[in-house]
Amino acid sequence: MSNTFQIYLISDSTGETLDRIFIAIKAQFKNINYKIHTYSFTRTKNQIFQVLTDASHHKDAIILYSIVDSGLAKYLSNTSKDKNIPCFGVLGDLILSFSKLLNQKASHQPSGQYALNDEYYKRIAAIQFTMNHDDGNLLKELDKSDIILLGVSRTSKTPTAIYLANKGFKTSNIPLVNENSIPKTLKDNPQMACVIGLNTEPERLADIRKNRMNSLKESENKSYTDIENIKKEVNQAKNTFKKYKWPTIDVTRKSVEETAASIIKIYEIFKNNA
Repeated sequence: MSNTFQIYLISDSTGETLDRIFIAIKAQFKNINYKIHTYSFTRTKNQIFQVLTDASHHKDAIILYSIVDSGLAKYLSNTSKDKNIPCFGVLGDLILSFSKLLNQKASHQPSGQYALNDEYYKRIAAIQFTMNHDDGNLLKELDKSDIILLGVSRTSKTPTAIYLANKGFKTSNIPLVNENSIPKTLKDNPQMACVIGLNTEPERLADIRKNRMNSLKESENKSYTDIENIKKEVNQAKNTFKKYKWPTIDVTRKSVEETAASIIKIYEIFKNNA
């Protein structure tokens, strides 16, 4: 039986950066057993010492840390070395390298990415806008959108829109039943914003819809989950996107993050050509 690795994520802030980095790392390895130990807002030597004392009791402990205070980071690295615990910093070398390239001293301020600046308030405004314009709501304000998503039911419109909002994009999403679902204002001005169609394979969509109905413990709507009806929906959507010259993304087996990355690229092209 393989060992269970004890992964210690030590951060002087929320730990979100480390979480994402570890997700990216573990995706590169199959069949690993691990247990996560998360320590957020770790900002004193005493806190670090307590974490390392706990880690030293495990044979297969590994430490990932994100601490911007160079003194604390050095203490963590040296103490880990003394205890023979593998330890890896994810920001220190990058901050030092950028400091040299930019010819500017780093602030070494924990949680610096969460400063209440213009970018932060722009992101909050985008989230509020996107929540208010979810699922075809407030269509009269479509022209205020940065991005408009269209797609048949269960093509990840809402989660993708929310993810984009967290990146600062005001995003509206419209469920596409047929062409009549599209507001007249958008038909008359199909390039009023960056409009993108989301599509997927009918078979995959049928499975998603069936699982959705089961999770809600609702009786199955046969027309909603019927593969032939779904094929018609998908084809009609493709034809609609083509008619209005809207770029499309096939979200089949794509994560929300992957879909959003493609959308942002399309948005940048749209803005450059505007």
